[in-house]
Amino acid sequence: MKQQFSEALRGKKIPILTLDNKWYKLLDEETRKTVSGTEEKLNQLLKRQGKLNTETRDIKKLKKKLMNEIVTMADEADQNGSEEINKKIEQHKKLVEECNQRLDEYQDELLELPQRIDQLNFQLMLATMECCYDAMKENTEEIQSISSWVTEVRIELKKRLIKKQEMEQQNQRIYSYMHDIFGADVVNVFDMQYQSEDMHKEKNKKKNKEDMDE
Repeated sequence: MKQQFSEALRGKKIPILTLDNKWYKLLDEETRKTVSGTEEKLNQLLKRQGKLNTETRDIKKLKKKLMNEIVTMADEADQNGSEEINKKIEQHKKLVEECNQRLDEYQDELLELPQRIDQLNFQLMLATMECCYDAMKENTEEIQSISSWVTEVRIELKKRLIKKQEMEQQNQRIYSYMHDIFGADVVNVFDMQYQSEDMHKEKNKKKNKEDMDE
């Protein structure tokens, strides 16, 4: 699988993930733990690269300073022939050699580091992509589940609305027939009675609720 990705991504520049603030926002804290090992190794290499670059610049400055001092002392030695100056020149030359040796060592390591960094960055990218697609797959399954639930609720809601409408229409028909058969005066008497009972039930319900709240 990694080989397939390597071929597909050949020639494409992958940014260093741990240097991008958006990468830290891409994964939650729990998911980050699964890639923390690779993340730490990559950051250590980046720190090492930065340290070597800084020390390389410092050593080059020191070497240049030593070389300039050697030239100055050599001119002075030609004029005076001082043994002390010659001794300092030799000490400076030895320091220059040490600088060259350290620069060679640093240069070799600096040549290797980019490839090692790219390899770890690629591993981190694969792990990140896997985590992201797993999260999106899980979210998609949950979205589908919620969508199914919403559809079922809509269907049930529609059924209940239809039933509610049918019952309201049935009440209207019953009330209309009662008026036609028994007349308004008789129906009004029963209206008052049932309304009174309904009010009494509502009053009791309210009182029970208040007692429970206390």
